[in-house]
Amino acid sequence: MALYLVQHGKSLSKDVDPDPGLTEDGKATVSRIAEVAASYGIQPTQIRHSGKQRARETAEILKKTLTVTTRLTPMNGIAPKDEVIPFTQTLDGIDGLMIVSHLPFLERLCALLTTGDPDITVFKFQKGGIVCLDQLPPPFGWVIKWALMPEIS
Repeated sequence: MALYLVQHGKSLSKDVDPDPGLTEDGKATVSRIAEVAASYGIQPTQIRHSGKQRARETAEILKKTLTVTTRLTPMNGIAPKDEVIPFTQTLDGIDGLMIVSHLPFLERLCALLTTGDPDITVFKFQKGGIVCLDQLPPPFGWVIKWALMPEIS
């Protein structure tokens, strides 16, 4: 079961706008990552975002480039400081879900799913990057299957 975790692209400063959108560089980075994902045949079944403008704009770029046919859906419980345990209880049977969210939520979710402890950092997310988790059959759990990141240095 694939679960795609995406940190929104680079955004304007919160000093400029309390709910900032993506910068031009942020849009370009997300577009580039989305094109690479599309070239690998990555096809999420649905995309959900936090409802914040920067996450929604990131989700819109991904939806268009990855030709996702379902509607983009804002989702409660995936904001930056939301608790990750309640979210994990909604994952049963949803294959191909892409979540566009924020830090520290994404890093804590990835840690909880792969180690059972949300306070252990197992992956350093980057703005505009995608991490794919896969759920192995019992008794195994979630693993990081692959990642596409804008910066490799």
